[in-house]
Amino acid sequence: MTAAVTSPVSVPILMYHNIDIAPRNLPRLRSLYVSPASFARQMWLLRRMGYIGLSMTAAMPYLRGEKSARVAVITLDDGYADNLQAALPVLQRHGFSATCYVVSGSIGHYNSWDAERLGVQKPLMTVSELQAWQQGGMEVGAHTRTHPRLTRCDDAQLVDEIGGSKRELEDRLGFPITQFCYPYGDVDERTALATQQAGFAAATTTRRGRAQAGSDPWRLPRIQVARHHVLPQFAMKTFSKYEDRRA
Repeated sequence: MTAAVTSPVSVPILMYHNIDIAPRNLPRLRSLYVSPASFARQMWLLRRMGYIGLSMTAAMPYLRGEKSARVAVITLDDGYADNLQAALPVLQRHGFSATCYVVSGSIGHYNSWDAERLGVQKPLMTVSELQAWQQGGMEVGAHTRTHPRLTRCDDAQLVDEIGGSKRELEDRLGFPITQFCYPYGDVDERTALATQQAGFAAATTTRRGRAQAGSDPWRLPRIQVARHHVLPQFAMKTFSKYEDRRA
């Protein structure tokens, strides 16, 4: 019988959005884009350094402290079509898995929550594309129904956005949804409790730092990977205590 790991283990949970070339005329938040070439180099480096890229569910034994290994969790927010087109082949080439958090009310549409502010409508995966993502060895997680700031929702809205997204995704996709991500990283005690009560196994935030084994599974920190991060910066953020010191 294998004993549970007792020493603290740091697990980097990487946060991506678009895997695509940023439009030249995009006035804001070009950092939400990581080019396909940069993403491929980052995944190569993970593998070269002896890391296994995992989805949230596959990483849960490491996040709970039951197993110990060089693992990095790969997450992509919002469900953009470019995740399937550009990220999936790279992940499969390295034998990695990843979690894509989907806004259930916008499947097959675009980023209605910030399109006007960003000045670009970015296509989101359709039902068949999300099923292809899952069949390709990846995971789909929930990212609410409409991408609101959850701490501003009343109790009824909170239940609808969190639990409703889980039910809607499961009904449309035909497989269980057990992972959740707070839009904008917006979470408080009430929101975290609602997420737990909705039946999710874990939830991620935008709080900086690497996750520590045994920490609160409904308030997990992540490491943002942005367009401007060159490979040495990616390595520093992922493999060292750099992000932990900025938590």
